[in-house]
Amino acid sequence: MHHEIAGTPIVIAVVPLKECIKLPGIKDGTLFQKNVRQSLGSSNIVNKGIRSTIIGDKRSDFFFFHNGVTALCNKMQLDGDALTLRGLSVVNGCQSLNTILSCSETVKKHSDAFILFRFYEIPQRDRADKISIFTNSQSAVKARDLRSNDKRVLAIKKAFELKYPSGFFITKRGQTAPPEKNKEEVVELSNFAKNLMAWHSLRPNLSYGETKIFDKYFETLFKNKDYPPESVFALNAWMNAVMKTWVSANPLNLNETLLAMRAYAPFHHLYAVEMCFSISNNQSDKAASTSKSYEAATKAGMVDDIVKVAGISLSMALEAAANEPQPSNRVFSPQNWIKSKGCLAGINGAIRNYFNMLPMMPGGAEIKKQLTAATLLQPQDFEYRWSAD
Repeated sequence: MHHEIAGTPIVIAVVPLKECIKLPGIKDGTLFQKNVRQSLGSSNIVNKGIRSTIIGDKRSDFFFFHNGVTALCNKMQLDGDALTLRGLSVVNGCQSLNTILSCSETVKKHSDAFILFRFYEIPQRDRADKISIFTNSQSAVKARDLRSNDKRVLAIKKAFELKYPSGFFITKRGQTAPPEKNKEEVVELSNFAKNLMAWHSLRPNLSYGETKIFDKYFETLFKNKDYPPESVFALNAWMNAVMKTWVSANPLNLNETLLAMRAYAPFHHLYAVEMCFSISNNQSDKAASTSKSYEAATKAGMVDDIVKVAGISLSMALEAAANEPQPSNRVFSPQNWIKSKGCLAGINGAIRNYFNMLPMMPGGAEIKKQLTAATLLQPQDFEYRWSAD
């Protein structure tokens, strides 16, 4: 059925499921470039329901159970029963089409299952983005999903992948990096934003809240679409170095309570890495450039040593807080401490104490000399923190 609404050509079509699997770009995800997310896999509860209907005895009712697929194109032409589409992109129906494709052997054998398609000729990018967001708003779309196609996010992704051809910037949930990419250079949007909060805003206690990060704090964290690709790489590299110590072997002998808070505490560890630079350079109210700090530490061969100092300091800060006298009828809660702004002063104090105690340890004077040299930056390598509170 062809129609025109608000000057926009539209075609409403009833499409057999066995024709859906012929659409190009489902398997590699290119059909969903304008969608807010990629496939969430067969374990997703909604996708399980779709699959159950397709392979079950209610297959002929699939059309009535499903809300349909919304697809945009730059140009369409209807000639009889033949519809020609240019620049086709599905903005609502990614999960359904991937699930239908996964049931292709069943789908090919039957002609009694159909799905509703809405094709819109929408060449305008901003209008297409709004349609992509609004048509997905009725389902469990997270705040980070709605930001996956933001122009600032895409600008950072483009610049990073141009600078590092072996790297990949994942912007959508369900998306995975191609197997030929270097795993050490794969950056994921959600983790990237959380790392920005810990490093540039100096607020690791806010890093765990993904919804707030992509809602309340998004404009602060992504105010600069020209965030250098070298800084993206360095921030990811620092966090990778941190996470290599958060394993069952516990190479840094971190407090066991910290290890139990793996969803929160590694961001405090990353914060402590940054503070090693800020404190060493008397810039405690500013954050160091991720690229300059990583470059200096790498040149001195001290990346792992700085991560070690930061980890030990974090563990010491927690133990010191746990030993402080508590108000009557109150018990110290590590979970409350790690989520509070007050823990930051404890971490900073622990770093200063560690540096001060080094000369008293066997070989500590030389270690401190090396650490000081590795963390020495220029004043212009620091900037005021990005305010998030």
